[in-house]
Amino acid sequence: MVSQLETPTLNSAHHLTYSLEGLVQVFTSSQRSFFTNVIAQGLRIAGQGTPVLVVQFLKGGIGQGHQHPIRLGQYLEWIRCDLPRYIDTPELDEAEHKSLKQLWHHTQQVVYEGKYSVVVLDELSLAINYGLIPLSEVLRFLESRPSSVDIILTGPDMPPELLEVADQITEIRRSHQP
Repeated sequence: MVSQLETPTLNSAHHLTYSLEGLVQVFTSSQRSFFTNVIAQGLRIAGQGTPVLVVQFLKGGIGQGHQHPIRLGQYLEWIRCDLPRYIDTPELDEAEHKSLKQLWHHTQQVVYEGKYSVVVLDELSLAINYGLIPLSEVLRFLESRPSSVDIILTGPDMPPELLEVADQITEIRRSHQP
C-alpha cells in the first residue's frame, strides 16, 4: 500500500504552527562509493512534495553546473560541477577550482534562502579532505543554515568535526571479505 502525505502550504488552513528541527545526517564508508540509499531517500521525500537538492561536488557533467540543474520529478533538483570529468585528486586547474567554488557558494545561497527542505551534499568529505572546501566553512554553514533544513553529508573518511555535529551517523561497511 502506498500512502500520500498532504503537504500543507502557508496559505492552507492546515499549516503547522511549529517547525521541526532539521537534522545533520552523515553517511560514510571506508571507500568511495555511490550511496544509493541516500538518493532513494531523497526521491522518496521529493515524491511526498518536499523540495530536495542533491549536490555532487566531485562529479562532473558536460553542460552541468548550478545553472543547469537536472530535475527528477517536480521536487528534486540535482546539480554537479560544470566539469567534463570527475575529481579524484586535490590538484585542480584554475577552471576546475572555480567551478567547484561556484557550486559550493550556490549551494550555501539556496540553503540560506530556504529553497529546499532536504539537501544532500555528496562526497563533501572528499572535497574537504582534498583541501578544496575548507572544513571551517562547512561547520559555519551547518551552524547557520535555517533550522528546519535537513542536511545529508556523504563520503569516505568523514572529518571527526563533522561527526561531532551530526545528529545521525550511518557507516556503510562490508560484512564479509571476498
